[in-house]
Amino acid sequence: MSLKLNLNGIQTFLNWEQEIPTYLPQIKAIHHKLHHDENIKNQYLGWLDLPLNYDRQELERIKQLRKQNLDLDVLVVVGIGGSYLGAKAGIEFLQIPFAKNKPEIIFAGHQVSGNYLTNLLKYLENKNWAINVISKSGTTLEPALAFRILKEAIEKQYGKENSKKRIFATTDKQKGNLFNLSKEEGYEMFVIPDSVGGRFSVLTSVGLLPFVFANLDVDAMFQGALQALKDTSSDNLIQNQAYQYALARYLMYTKMDKKVELLVTYEPNLVFFSEWWKQLFAESEGKDNKGLFVGSISNSTDLHSLGQFIQEGKKIIFETILNITSTKNDCFVPKISNDLDNLNYIAHKSYSEINQKILQATKQAHIEGEVPNLEIVIPKLDEFYFGYLAYFFQKACAMSGYLLGVNPFNQPGVEIYKKKMFALLKK
Repeated sequence: MSLKLNLNGIQTFLNWEQEIPTYLPQIKAIHHKLHHDENIKNQYLGWLDLPLNYDRQELERIKQLRKQNLDLDVLVVVGIGGSYLGAKAGIEFLQIPFAKNKPEIIFAGHQVSGNYLTNLLKYLENKNWAINVISKSGTTLEPALAFRILKEAIEKQYGKENSKKRIFATTDKQKGNLFNLSKEEGYEMFVIPDSVGGRFSVLTSVGLLPFVFANLDVDAMFQGALQALKDTSSDNLIQNQAYQYALARYLMYTKMDKKVELLVTYEPNLVFFSEWWKQLFAESEGKDNKGLFVGSISNSTDLHSLGQFIQEGKKIIFETILNITSTKNDCFVPKISNDLDNLNYIAHKSYSEINQKILQATKQAHIEGEVPNLEIVIPKLDEFYFGYLAYFFQKACAMSGYLLGVNPFNQPGVEIYKKKMFALLKK
């Protein structure tokens, strides 16, 4: 196993071994539904076997496009939701803090801030830049607005004809506003598969193009995702940690009456992975007046803000800790002769070791404060484990949604605000 799920932090609150037999038939039935119901597979489950049958020709086209654009200073990636969070999560997960990367990957179209976009345009002046616009339909307002303005700017800088070689569209294979516009303009186009929803699309061209331009090893990502596919392929709960995680969440919700799940991380590189995770579970489960509210905290920073509520506030929370046991670069506490800051008691210890002590102390304190926790342990942050975690959580989310009795692959509630927004804008 490439990942370890630690359930010790819920054992005080419920008898896991006693609960398991009740749910074995249901989990087997849902597994069979996911893997053998052709209607659901064709409509929603293109991600399920993606590590095996991803479009290798399309990935090669992306790699060739990168080779043709080695001198780029900036790639502006335009998208929102699943067309933004997966790529952002992967890049933040893997890139070294403060490193000057070329090209720099900048995101736009994930909000409606005139201040952000105006200053982005100023920043791009005299830069060698290109655009990757991502939208299945091309009708989502935020990226469509940003792309209109960025398209105008890039055409002004390079001319309309030359700009066509600097705009790459990731969209539907045969329909939609962005498809039609891209075909008309002659942009390089990449496909979002029909049967892959936005929040499950990180290992399609949606994420792969930004990853390749960020010089990440996407082949290693697929190796990790493939290992996760193998590790989560059994309908036997005892052998499938993704299903164990899904069931543990479900029991926290139904048996313990918990309302909120917090994803707890201890590395700043994981902040946007948490944002991706939140969309995955919130959009998949928050419907029919059901579902956990999912949030995230980044420790030890948030121990000095939200920690008080978690420890002694309303007992509506359980935690899922994402524990990375080693770091590529580490720092050690020096010993100094006068010890004026009284820190010699931890002299020669690494930051990683101290961070682990904070994690374990917090875990114990929260259990004593009636906050159950699950712990997911991986050894390091690299492309393999990014691919592994992405697939692991997607598989767990599918099981979790069906345990809850909802369709984990649609998001009808998102359309309600859009209708009201378009009415106010007099569309």
